[in-house]
Amino acid sequence: MNTATQYAASTIDPKVAIRAGKEDNEAFTQLYDQSSTTLFSLALRILGSREEAADVLQELYVDVWKRTVRYDVGRGTPIAWLITLTRSRAIDRLRASGSQPRRQTLSTNGTEQVAIPEQFEGPADHALRTVITKALEDLPKTHRQAIELAYYEGLLPAEIAMKLEQPLDAVITRLKLGLSNLHESLQTYWEQDLSA
Repeated sequence: MNTATQYAASTIDPKVAIRAGKEDNEAFTQLYDQSSTTLFSLALRILGSREEAADVLQELYVDVWKRTVRYDVGRGTPIAWLITLTRSRAIDRLRASGSQPRRQTLSTNGTEQVAIPEQFEGPADHALRTVITKALEDLPKTHRQAIELAYYEGLLPAEIAMKLEQPLDAVITRLKLGLSNLHESLQTYWEQDLSA
């Protein structure tokens, strides 16, 4: 995702999100234009299928238009709300189909394999893909594994603990530390990208 797309998604005016749910064509178009790339990328990352990702987004935007789901200013930014809805729906679809997300396995050091969704296809996304790959590879294996199970398969910490046969407290700690490290790595990349 390029910086312009990321910026557009993060600056969605809450009033636009509210008006979009009241059948305001202009607001709905603006909401779609500012968020669809980010949401499609997320759904594709989880589902591994462009068709499935497009279906999830279509259903989501129809629900926004028909006021089945409503934006509440007190619960976060519009993009956070849309990301949460998209992720939940994509994971629900994944679970309903009984399939696993399609991931591409990469290795830069010859030993550690990092599973990355097949999302980044264009040359403009190569730098971000490299940063994400490096950030994931730099995590301890236990942290990376817990994050992948939580994010790509939608498992709760207790489910991850059972699957990995690890104590729940250890899994929660790994998730927190791993996500914190990923956030720092990506924040550094975005700050460099914005200053360039």
